[in-house]
Amino acid sequence: MLVPGTVGCQTISMRTVSDDAAVRLYHLDEEGGVATTILYGTLAEALAAAEREPEEIQAGLFLQTSNDVVAYLDFLEG
Repeated sequence: MLVPGTVGCQTISMRTVSDDAAVRLYHLDEEGGVATTILYGTLAEALAAAEREPEEIQAGLFLQTSNDVVAYLDFLEG
């Protein structure tokens, strides 16, 4: 979701980060609580990687910046 009046930025948990901000994309297993890192990269790269994952995996994906963690599907909903 682009923030009005801002180029190349997205809102995560009330904070705004640029598409090239460093993030970690990881999957949290509901049963065992194991976090598996899928990607360390930019927000843009993480969003592209998350989009390629099957829906059942997307439900357990999280985006982590240096200050915030947000569920991937919550992020998409804005």
